Amino acid sequence: MSGGLRDSPTDAFVERLRQRFPTESEFDVLETQKLKRRRDARRPIPSLSTMEGSFRNLLDVHVKDGYDLSHVRWLSGGASKLQMACELRWRDPKLDSDVVDQIVVRMEPQESLNATSRLREFQALRAVAGLLPVPRTFWVDAEARFFPEAALIYEYATGVTKVSGVEGRTSGVGNAFGHRLRPLLGEQFVDHLAKLHSFDYSTAELGAFDVPSPGTTESANWQLNRACRVWDSDRPEEMPVIEVAINWLRRNLPTLDRVSLLHGDYRGGNFLFDEASGNITAWLDWERSYLGDRHRDLAWITLPQFGHFSEDGRTFLVSGLVPIEEFYDRYAEKSGLEVDPERIQYYKILNTFQLIASSHGSAYRVSSLGRSHQDVLLTWIEGVIYSLVEELRLQLLEVGS
Repeated sequence: MSGGLRDSPTDAFVERLRQRFPTESEFDVLETQKLKRRRDARRPIPSLSTMEGSFRNLLDVHVKDGYDLSHVRWLSGGASKLQMACELRWRDPKLDSDVVDQIVVRMEPQESLNATSRLREFQALRAVAGLLPVPRTFWVDAEARFFPEAALIYEYATGVTKVSGVEGRTSGVGNAFGHRLRPLLGEQFVDHLAKLHSFDYSTAELGAFDVPSPGTTESANWQLNRACRVWDSDRPEEMPVIEVAINWLRRNLPTLDRVSLLHGDYRGGNFLFDEASGNITAWLDWERSYLGDRHRDLAWITLPQFGHFSEDGRTFLVSGLVPIEEFYDRYAEKSGLEVDPERIQYYKILNTFQLIASSHGSAYRVSSLGRSHQDVLLTWIEGVIYSLVEELRLQLLEVGS
């Protein structure tokens, strides 16, 4: 229900959650901060002029040779972050020349659908630059020194998320790409994921990421505790099927065989592509990235909510691109990594639970408290709860919980 400890959490309530559900250190900080700041008064959404002024304050510190800002505007899209675009004329020290860069400022609202780290997103994007098509990063204001909330500043990436003339779904979930683009995008879709999961993350600067220990259940336990903590801090009601799921997930924690860098939300809608050539131009939304079990990404991608059936009505297309069995086979061939069906099943159940925690917990709590610019979309997201709960029930029946 609304009100009470979840609308205005006490320090004791927050500490109980921290002790009950230990998880990654960066997420612990973010979730603790989220709940403690929930007691603050609701603030108005920052204006475009406020955002521009904040960016100018950052540039005054980081840019030595002067600059000019123009074409400042809001960007639409996404279910959680405030995004501003602009044109920056400046002398780029890396290039030692005067340039014009198209810029995106990506900032938290007062409270987001997902409590995620701009610092981790910044580090992940820098880690995979050159490996995958991603926008160039410029600065991160992780401590909100310049902006009202933590913000990431990166290059504006060109491309589209859906085929022209075809109605797209919210956040690009389950978009149809058509016969011509499907094989072109599908090959890159698998290849990029294989490169990401087989990437030697130890060569990158990922100081905001905790590294789980192979040969233990630490990775799965962190992610389960993360979902449990979100659910227990945001849920509007108790749900018996959730308790059954948590008990099963706790009893069946899988052992980690290899640490990989995960995207965390790898699917259609989170990549841009050039419609004429069929080339993926950028992977976006790295806010859920972490180090852990690659099967979490694999299970997320293959959830039914993120794909659709082909024209024959029988073949499920992963993210609307690749038949599911072909997806697993091609991924294993390209990455050289095993695909374990049991771990896929485990993480499908965990992912469905996470989606319920976000859609029936966080979306409800954040929208009811009026702490996001996306209150209409967050309220709409709550509508998927019934199909998600039914999906979770069927998954639990399949494993005989």
